[in-house]
Amino acid sequence: MVWQALSSAIVGLVLAGAAAHWLPGRFTDRTLVLATGPAAGLLGGLIARIVIGAGHPVPTLVIAAAVSVAILSLLLGGNVRTSPFRPEVAPQPRTP
Repeated sequence: MVWQALSSAIVGLVLAGAAAHWLPGRFTDRTLVLATGPAAGLLGGLIARIVIGAGHPVPTLVIAAAVSVAILSLLLGGNVRTSPFRPEVAPQPRTP
């Protein structure tokens, strides 16, 4: 069990590091991302162990990675592009 928890945290840390490296402008705080990744991986590993039981290390790591990605996606922000199909509309001046 200790190895599954450690490997789930490492998977979360690797995913957080990759996200912080590939999308540096989208995250507001790098340390928050690097702390959230392992915590989310541990949470995902714990949920997987409770749901599917012991003795399934590969599905546990896959679920830990999925939970880590899902929670890290909640930290995304800034530099959001607008859709090219929705034109920008300038505000109209008010008439007195």
